[in-house]
Amino acid sequence: MSASLSSGTTDPEPESVPGAGPATGPGDTAGTAGATGAVAGAELLAALLDGMDAALCAFAADGTVTHWNREAERILGWSAGDAVGRRGFAGWAVRSADADEVGQQLMAAMRGGGRQVHEFALLRKDGSRVLVRMQSAAVTGADGKPAGVYSAFGEVHAQIDLERAIALSEVLFEDASWGVVLLDVDLRPTVVNVHAARALGGTRTALLGRPLGDTVVQGADELEGALQHVLAEGTPPAPVDLWVTLRTAEGERRRCWRSGFLRLASPLAEEPVPLGVAWIFQDVTEAKTAEQEAARLRFRGNQLYRAARTAAECEDPMEAATAHVDYGLAGFADHALIDVLAGTRLVRVAATPAGEPGPCTQDNAEAGIPVRYGEGHPALQALDRSGAVRASAGARADARAWAAERQWPEDTVHALCMVLRSRGRNLGTVTFLRGPTRPAFERPDATYAENIALRVATAIDLSQLLHPTP
Repeated sequence: MSASLSSGTTDPEPESVPGAGPATGPGDTAGTAGATGAVAGAELLAALLDGMDAALCAFAADGTVTHWNREAERILGWSAGDAVGRRGFAGWAVRSADADEVGQQLMAAMRGGGRQVHEFALLRKDGSRVLVRMQSAAVTGADGKPAGVYSAFGEVHAQIDLERAIALSEVLFEDASWGVVLLDVDLRPTVVNVHAARALGGTRTALLGRPLGDTVVQGADELEGALQHVLAEGTPPAPVDLWVTLRTAEGERRRCWRSGFLRLASPLAEEPVPLGVAWIFQDVTEAKTAEQEAARLRFRGNQLYRAARTAAECEDPMEAATAHVDYGLAGFADHALIDVLAGTRLVRVAATPAGEPGPCTQDNAEAGIPVRYGEGHPALQALDRSGAVRASAGARADARAWAAERQWPEDTVHALCMVLRSRGRNLGTVTFLRGPTRPAFERPDATYAENIALRVATAIDLSQLLHPTP
């Protein structure tokens, strides 16, 4: 190995530069070009060595230092002029007590095959010590015989930090119990871990490069909006709960993912250049659903309590009945209808306005005109079953006609009819209606509606006792 490739050294003779031809005279143009090329190659090699992020040094077969780059100078403080030409580290870069052991381990790389890794405590120029991890390998000459050793080293704590970072990335993409997805600046997945692939309903490779909308049916716009915000503004200060509907082989699934986002930037660029976004999420659907259900039950319980307090102050029992409906509608339905049996037919006695939200008011009860419900109407079914009946327009294109046929406001798409019973008798029905912005009624909704119907039926029964019809 030639010491001429390192800064701080000189070339004794032109022919000693590797790759150069024999010495040439002024008239030998080809020889001059060859020497010039060799020198240019030496300068390129020296520039490459000095530009490396790792500290690098090299030793000749006799242990003399031949190369020493700038990173080595940064770590230890010894310049190339201080280091090149010295024999081993003894007397300057290691303590005398450690010199023999360190020298033997370094030069052992010439005899052993492959790369050898050692940890040494080296001395800085200011006298302080630093623990380094050094990887050494043999350098062979043109004849194939060992000609020296080259070693790359770095501070142990920096190496450990790098190893931790690599180990963390491997664990995140293999064994993490939460989803991790890396997306490029076009918001297409580039890396997906096992948990995320399972949550998205695909495989790690099948999801790569595909738009999120291919798997996320609803909620993709909110998710992409969050990703674009992170690319533009940076990492948000707190996680966010995102509700999404997924397309899977078993059908659509609605999930809630607690998501954190990290903007990725290249550590090699002079200025931060966004590489994409790291999306880390955890499925909190069950916890979020339980939390929402608990909040809903608390609210509905408070509404029933407030309705009972208000109804207790009403002199007219029918006013108490409408009070129960008004309080029950909040957050539950858009409209309500109260129909009372008059003989064998139902008569409308109270209703909320059809055009816009408003209180439930008495509606021509004295006239006794029956409601024109057709056969099989949900209200009639509720009377026959003495229970609850749910109905929905579903995906019908003629939802308005469906509502009009049942004598309901035209914006109705979901209905829940409850029978009114008191003292073992059917008194009528109360109907709750929802528009297209609300979901269909479910079983917990029927339980709540039954609580309202019990109170309404008691009030109507009292009204009939106080004001019997002739």
